[in-house]
Amino acid sequence: MQLTMLGVGSSAGTPVVGCSCATCVSTNVRNKRSRCSSLITLDSGENILIDTGPDLRSQALRENIKRVDAVLYTHTHADHLHGIDDLRAFCQIQRCQIPLYAKDDAVAHITQKFGYALREPMATFWDLPVLRIETISAPFKLFGAGVTPIPVQHGRSQIFGYRIGNMAYMTDVSEIPESSFALLQGLDILLIDCLREAAHPTHINIEQSLAYISRINAKQSYMIHMTHELEYATLTNMLTSKLQKDVFVGFDGLKLIFS
Repeated sequence: MQLTMLGVGSSAGTPVVGCSCATCVSTNVRNKRSRCSSLITLDSGENILIDTGPDLRSQALRENIKRVDAVLYTHTHADHLHGIDDLRAFCQIQRCQIPLYAKDDAVAHITQKFGYALREPMATFWDLPVLRIETISAPFKLFGAGVTPIPVQHGRSQIFGYRIGNMAYMTDVSEIPESSFALLQGLDILLIDCLREAAHPTHINIEQSLAYISRINAKQSYMIHMTHELEYATLTNMLTSKLQKDVFVGFDGLKLIFS
């Protein structure tokens, strides 16, 4: 399977509008971060999208994505949901309904806010998204691949990370419950939240992210969902100085292979 990091930025993206900090004015393309999302491409060809951020259209154009077969939602904050209408293009191309999978409260939110998109396909009308949504709470199969929801805390909210094969994706984490660590054993690849250097009430920072990375002990770990306070080369050099040889800074467009 292949994972493509569509975006590794926080809710504001990087560059931040109106900001002239070193990261925002950097010419290093790895400092250009769209809102957080990833794409899983199975060996059988299906594309599973994790979240539909507001940059979905530009991410799809950049990566030449021509189909989306399913979407896994971590939670329903705007930077992870509000590109949902851009699924319309894939419905039009594929002429089929796209399934969405989410936690019960996320299903309720999407149904309330984007109910117009939850509809059955019609033979000739594809001018709106054609989506269906399913509540998940336990491991399930998607196109033959095992998908395991991983409960994590995001401030006072419980949201989902996901494990697919030997890869785990956990954005917007403030705490990993003890019961979730059993679901994170034997990973080849871990993608994990790392908002900034200072502490934050609803996200882990560099120190906390590295502590979780050490405990989970995946073969390779990648930091995602970063603000403009984290500059790519500076953070990479910091990881090198701390001898974090299997920990990397994620960037838009990075592709990883896992089983």
